[in-house]
Amino acid sequence: MFQILVAEDDKSAGRLIMDTLSDAGYEPVLAADGLQAYAMLTQRHVDLLVLDLMLPELDGFALLHQLRESGSTLPVLVLTAREAIADKRRGLRAGADDYMVKPADEEELLLRIAALLRRSRQACEHRLVAGGTTLNYNDLAVESQGVQVDLSRKEFLLLYKLLSCPGKTFTRRQLMDEIWDMDSTSEEHTVTVHINRLREKFRDNRDFSIVTVHGLGYKAARL
Repeated sequence: MFQILVAEDDKSAGRLIMDTLSDAGYEPVLAADGLQAYAMLTQRHVDLLVLDLMLPELDGFALLHQLRESGSTLPVLVLTAREAIADKRRGLRAGADDYMVKPADEEELLLRIAALLRRSRQACEHRLVAGGTTLNYNDLAVESQGVQVDLSRKEFLLLYKLLSCPGKTFTRRQLMDEIWDMDSTSEEHTVTVHINRLREKFRDNRDFSIVTVHGLGYKAARL
């Protein structure tokens, strides 16, 4: 199930968007201001951000700037009352993938979200580049600074998942459910073992690091 963060300070509008997403089969979570939204993006897995621009604490433009500066490629759909062409241009230049003006048609909102998620998935399906490191999903191959790095299938899938969503934290349970067979008898500790192997194999790599988020799980940080 796709997890969507809704950054919206208007309670009525937030509830409406949350209900629309839930009814469509998504798993939405609400942030009431920009700082809370940014904190949630660094602490949990999110597949897409629906962002109001006029947020307290940290406005949508600043949040977008911080998000893109961190290297995140998270799909962002701006949903705002600001309808001026200058605002739209500013939002898209700041890193938004799409821009809608309130009040938005619910069906159109869902269609645009589905399109963004589809493009995001397609972009991550085959080849991923992080600086001088390239991951080729088709043959499970990794090349770093021109040198082939031998990884097991699980190591590759784990690294690919983390680098596909830089800055996003995945719990051990999430990684187990996606990368290991759901019927696997392996315990969550096996994720830690594979993370340690990846760190050892890429200890001299300057393109990314795998960060432990204490009490939660792991995330990749592009350097």
